[in-house]
Amino acid sequence: MTPYIWQKTNLTEAVKALNPSIVGDFDKTATRIITDTRKINQGDIFLAIQGDNFDGHDYVETAKDKGAVLAIVSRQIDSDIPQLIVNDTKLALGQLGKYRRDAHPDLTVIAITGSSGKTTVKEMLGSIFSQIAPTLITRGNLNNDLGVPMMLLELTDEHKFAIMELGANHVGEIAYTTRLVSPDVACVLNIGTAHLGEFGGRENIAKTKAEIFEGLQDQGISVLPFGDEFFDVLADKASQFSNHIITFGERQVPLKDAGVDMSSLHELGLTEEDTIMLASDVFADDMEIFADHSEFSVNINLTEDEVKSADVCLNFAGEHNISNALSATACGIALKIDLTDIIKGLNTAKPAKGRLNFKPFGEHLLIDDTYNANVPAMLAGAKVLIEQDGYKVLVLGDIGELGDDAISEHEKLGEALADMPIDKLLVVGDLMKNTAKVANQTRADFATHFVNKTDLAKHLQATLANQNCAVLFKGSRFMAMETLIDEIVAKG
Repeated sequence: MTPYIWQKTNLTEAVKALNPSIVGDFDKTATRIITDTRKINQGDIFLAIQGDNFDGHDYVETAKDKGAVLAIVSRQIDSDIPQLIVNDTKLALGQLGKYRRDAHPDLTVIAITGSSGKTTVKEMLGSIFSQIAPTLITRGNLNNDLGVPMMLLELTDEHKFAIMELGANHVGEIAYTTRLVSPDVACVLNIGTAHLGEFGGRENIAKTKAEIFEGLQDQGISVLPFGDEFFDVLADKASQFSNHIITFGERQVPLKDAGVDMSSLHELGLTEEDTIMLASDVFADDMEIFADHSEFSVNINLTEDEVKSADVCLNFAGEHNISNALSATACGIALKIDLTDIIKGLNTAKPAKGRLNFKPFGEHLLIDDTYNANVPAMLAGAKVLIEQDGYKVLVLGDIGELGDDAISEHEKLGEALADMPIDKLLVVGDLMKNTAKVANQTRADFATHFVNKTDLAKHLQATLANQNCAVLFKGSRFMAMETLIDEIVAKG
């Protein structure tokens, strides 16, 4: 695609709110703005970011030597490279990203957030919309206050859609990034325990995720998880910024809250405390969960007269991915994408790296779900493992960012896993000691804790030598659990 050309005029215009000054004569053109000198090519613009443990201003001269034609800085650097000086380079990056977004008023943007499933839904949406027109899709983990504007800078005139993943590790981050991307559709997938330590409770997580609605365009549409515990919190926030809400999934409620006429139901022995499952605007039925995929019917329930249905064969393991597919469907329906195109996109979508990737290994099956982790995601992965053939081994590493709840969350995980039909639980990490301890209290000798991954790998290799196994690996990103898979495969 044709890249955007940065020149002196539009650079100054894009950050004019920050009152920039220019040192030197920038008379060249550039097609990229880069914050990492290791990735600079001839003709790039280098933007110096100052972090807690580094300062990009120390590398301006390096950037020039590698071909940078302009530096965006917050203080003048002793170098002959032309410099655009702003008060805050991080805010300038955001302003540049917003400038690119605002320069494309006809671009249609879907923004997604949630405690889990963002990467998977991003892949599903990318598969749906890329078959219709050129689509920009968040790459890797560029979903924070630096990554989002970096992705917006990759917009070209050819893009008709953009799928933007918005993450957060502090209050206000999504409020900031959603205003940069100005979504036409804003979707919250779920409210879990990821980053629980930073937010101090799930209700605060819900309020933070709900910030995504603050950036909605006029006539923007909100997409919400109907069955989520914090649906009402999300719906209240969404209604402040959107006149149109589409829901996905199902919700179990007491009969007394469902508006049901109880007079006839009492004769059937039912009480007001009995529950009923309410369907949302987009829901699934006829679900069949297989070892490596799922089949189900997706139903669109947006009119009183008709429910549209279509069959899906999803190349993603686990029932939780059906919910992800429903959220992607709801986003497509919000933009009036034909259901046939939505189903085609879902049927051809593939899991991202480290997201329930199935890897045959001799007579064994290794399942790589190592990209990241929280408690609900680990339990979802365990359910996928249960569906496999052979001796079932679950290999887990510590879950990070749980704050004061870290020990209790790991203990709850151990209690839940001990009740599942898994043959063996192998864990590594200081926090996973708690998981193993509680699991073994419920089910003796079920779990084994290891001090390091090397010892775990040796034990696992011995297990693989004795029987056919299905092994699922998962842990938070800092645990790099994929190195265990690499070691097992390398040693054959």
